[in-house]
Amino acid sequence: MNFEWRDGNRIALLENGEDFFPRVFEAIREAEREIIIETFILFYDKVGQGLQQELVAAAKRGVQVDITVDAYGSPDLPRDFIDEMVHAGVRFRYYDPRPLVMGMRTNLFRRLHRKIVVVDARLGFIGGINYSAEHLGDFGPEAKQDYAVEVEGPIVDDIHRFARDAINSPEETHRWWGKRSQKPANNRNPGNAQALLVYRDNDEHRADIEKHYLEMLRNAKREVVIANAYFFPGYRLLREMRNAAQRGVRVVLIVQGEPDMAIVKVGAQMLYNYLVKAGVEIYEYCLRPLHGKVATMDEHWSTVGSSNLDPLSLSLNLECNLIFHDHAFNRELRGRLETLIQHHCEHVDSSKVPKRTYWHLAKTMLVFHFLRHFPAWVGWLPGHTPKIELVSPPVQPELETQDRVDSPISRYPQR
Repeated sequence: MNFEWRDGNRIALLENGEDFFPRVFEAIREAEREIIIETFILFYDKVGQGLQQELVAAAKRGVQVDITVDAYGSPDLPRDFIDEMVHAGVRFRYYDPRPLVMGMRTNLFRRLHRKIVVVDARLGFIGGINYSAEHLGDFGPEAKQDYAVEVEGPIVDDIHRFARDAINSPEETHRWWGKRSQKPANNRNPGNAQALLVYRDNDEHRADIEKHYLEMLRNAKREVVIANAYFFPGYRLLREMRNAAQRGVRVVLIVQGEPDMAIVKVGAQMLYNYLVKAGVEIYEYCLRPLHGKVATMDEHWSTVGSSNLDPLSLSLNLECNLIFHDHAFNRELRGRLETLIQHHCEHVDSSKVPKRTYWHLAKTMLVFHFLRHFPAWVGWLPGHTPKIELVSPPVQPELETQDRVDSPISRYPQR
């Protein structure tokens, strides 16, 4: 499925759960015909319970509701939490539910990492925010900094078609042969309020999101700002960042300074020497964990979505981004990122870059090439084709014991 640039859209930036959740819940309350949701994480907390109640209410008034969650990202939802939705008529699906093996989850790779909402084929939301209280400021120091967009207009037709097709396709295939990706769609008439849906899968669109980043860096004239939570891309993207900086473009990279996983910062720091030496400005966001996956270029190009710039997102996970050509939206997103830089980031200058010792160089090369080729090695392993599994309606109470044995939900520990 290929998409083209769409003109005439309304685009609104949503920062963190404080912006995102009220708008999504309001859209669900106003839905008249259909709601489609895809998410990596749905937690059983105040946000997850709030979403559940909104979906139950929508289904009871006759709205067709489909929600798909990743079984790795959302492994331990209580049975009655799901049953209440299914009983009301919500069609609840797990992406790649697999049994535990020796108490361990086996669905580690090729995750459904997209975050999509479509309401009545009229309103769409895409970004990096999951349904978890971790995305609210009152969660505490570990609350995540993240972004999403709300869109209305012709681009929603593409998002709806994409989301509906994902529901109707029972399997997401992965093959090592065939065409690896499509050529990035060309914007022949640049203007404002333009949007493009870009995604990666494990079939014919494996490198589409990465190719748009590469093209953006090659076309940059003045400035590039990339804020990415899990930054460890391949050599091509690193090379284009260096090339842009060396030809006079201001290239700014915002990464995690207070990471949710320690390995994230260690991996990013291995690349500091290579980038800083070429003139790339690196800032570590230190207020709380950064979870955003956004970028801006010059005065017009921007992207918001679910794709990190690491081996999982670029080579294994199912991801989805929106790319915009709009001066007003670019200016707003750029301003939000500048606020982070000015008030909550620490600049990584040459004095803070790890020393270039032989040990550091050898370690960096070993880890870099391991992670670079890791997705290909995963593809060689004996594997399965991830499937989407619809949760059956709850059974009568007298059959509850047998149902717990047979239900895919019971394969996961309860929260």
